[in-house]
Amino acid sequence: MAQYLEIHPENPQPRLITQAVALVQKGGLMVYPTDSGYALGCHLGDKSALDRIRRVRQLDKQHNFTLVCRDLSELATYARVDNATFRVLKNLTPGPFTFILRATGEVPKRLMHPKRKTIGIRVPNNPIALALLDALGEPIMSTSLIFPEEEVQVSDPYEINERYGSQLDLVINGGYCGDQATTVVDLTEGTPVILREGAGDPTLLQI
Repeated sequence: MAQYLEIHPENPQPRLITQAVALVQKGGLMVYPTDSGYALGCHLGDKSALDRIRRVRQLDKQHNFTLVCRDLSELATYARVDNATFRVLKNLTPGPFTFILRATGEVPKRLMHPKRKTIGIRVPNNPIALALLDALGEPIMSTSLIFPEEEVQVSDPYEINERYGSQLDLVINGGYCGDQATTVVDLTEGTPVILREGAGDPTLLQI
């Protein structure tokens, strides 16, 4: 079974955050809370952990992975952002949106969409996720927690650990945080295009 940590959803304990980050830095695969449910994450530079995520989720090479960032300044390191795009991002972050953007050279090629050279980027509004990002000092490579036999995200961390703990290294219990994936918005052509409706309110794009 995976290691199981109960972290306070509003005031994350620094000792437990440090413990979680140390495991990720060693190549561990973790389930952690966001503002749109639980997500599956690993260290940005760890190819073996990424390969494990592909196996667990049964993902093909066309899948757009997401870099979960602390803020807009970190986001701009990994994605190409013009003024119009920045205004959209500023209005919708932090929040339950994933933005598909052109990747910069800072993004490992294995994380990009192989043909479009894009990457998913998001800034969550969740104290535990933000504490993990602050302690890690770089984005978390992440994907929605939807297992192959499931149609929706599993929202109970205890159930996640019971059913899938043998495939994971860490499950963080941060309380209930929803069971919807993010709303995915393609910003590569300037005009926002909604690719998937989820937890983020799509009407907020009409700005």
